[in-house]
Amino acid sequence: MPDSEDPKQVSKNDLRNSQFGGGLINAGTVNAGQIGADIYNIHFGQQMTASGNSVQSQNQRQRSQSEKDSLEKAYTLQSQKVANLRTALVIETDVTRKFQYEHQLQAEERTLKELCDKLDAIEQQLQTNDNSGLAANTTIYIERSPIEDKSYKAIVQPGALIRLKAPQRMGKTLLLEKTLDYARHQGYQTAKIDLQLADIDILANLKAFLQWLCVDVADSLELEPQLNKHWQEVFGLNKNCTRYFQKYLLSLTDTPLVLAIDNFERLFEYPEIFPQFCLLLRGWYEAGKQGDKIGNIWKKLRLIVVHSTESYPSLDSNHSPFNVGLAIDLPEFNLQQVTDLAKQQDLGLLKEQDLAQLMELVGGHPYLVQSAITHLKSQQVTLEELLRLAPTEQGIFSDHLRQQLWHLQHNPQIEIRYKKVVITNAPVRLDTEVAFKLHSLGLVRFIGNDCVPSCDLYRQYFSTRLE
Repeated sequence: MPDSEDPKQVSKNDLRNSQFGGGLINAGTVNAGQIGADIYNIHFGQQMTASGNSVQSQNQRQRSQSEKDSLEKAYTLQSQKVANLRTALVIETDVTRKFQYEHQLQAEERTLKELCDKLDAIEQQLQTNDNSGLAANTTIYIERSPIEDKSYKAIVQPGALIRLKAPQRMGKTLLLEKTLDYARHQGYQTAKIDLQLADIDILANLKAFLQWLCVDVADSLELEPQLNKHWQEVFGLNKNCTRYFQKYLLSLTDTPLVLAIDNFERLFEYPEIFPQFCLLLRGWYEAGKQGDKIGNIWKKLRLIVVHSTESYPSLDSNHSPFNVGLAIDLPEFNLQQVTDLAKQQDLGLLKEQDLAQLMELVGGHPYLVQSAITHLKSQQVTLEELLRLAPTEQGIFSDHLRQQLWHLQHNPQIEIRYKKVVITNAPVRLDTEVAFKLHSLGLVRFIGNDCVPSCDLYRQYFSTRLE
């Protein structure tokens, strides 16, 4: 090593060979956001849409795949940085430096989570695009009665708040879009905020986040932001955001406004934002219950909060939006709903016993069932081949399974515990946080307080691949 190189710092060229001599790791020396491009400035706000131009669609996919590759490199590098910081924290004896390591580790772990969220967003986008291509531009929605009716009836109630919860890929966003479409048919204004698309800088502090929210909602309504007019520094942050909605967004018209917040669980990792924003939403909900002039304004706001897990940080029950309004827990498809899906895909030749066989493998998981039926319709695979190859790298679910495996391998704590779940022929009791993380990924279902694999496909695949 050259004399000029400080062994206390992590080299930007070789993170794996870094040494710890008591100095802080320089977060600036290894910037995951600069691998190949400015990773943190990748935006996923424009969803891929079905197009008759196959060349354009392929180009879109190539660009997204390139972004994914860059993000994976950034994630790998950031993972190593976090691992090195954890090691340094363990071996450090100086109290002051140990304290500094702890704070730096918290920041780097947040960055790692941001990269993971970005990867999730683009991977889902890629798979959605692939499936939409196979589906030949056909949009099919299978109702899970009476859930839709409950959602429709709730959204027309003054000051409504709907909490939509289910694991990933269960159809939450589809139900959200159906509800928003119903609201639009009632003449309501709608604005949808996807927190998965919020940049790291937006989530850095409460002021940036609330101003982003105000501007994004105004943009959805095709209004000028007017932050300078309605945001006064003399007021607190939540008060300013409330004034902006009350004096501007909700006062321009008597038409109700439906505000939908998708992927709300992303805020769970931000203690600077989560409790204050929850307090704000609860305040708006309570304001709509008042009978005065202000209450009449807030009655026009209808809230929909969508999240994939119950494992949110603890909140004062009087400050939480998670114990008021209508809670909708989206279930898996039953056999009748899978049969309806097959018929709508013109797969009437599949008998009920064939669909029952499919459900023995994948349960009623909407994404897995839809993928199977789409491939069967395209005649790319027979049912017999699909069932035989499903838990292998040759099967139609291989990309999805590898994505889930990637999540587990990059979270050693849940990987170890999930292995126990898939190799044990009985329900397994897990730590609450681990259990809800696995449930959020759709990898387990609950039997009382215990966990089992959510489907036999996962049991077969992961029992042979987890170390």
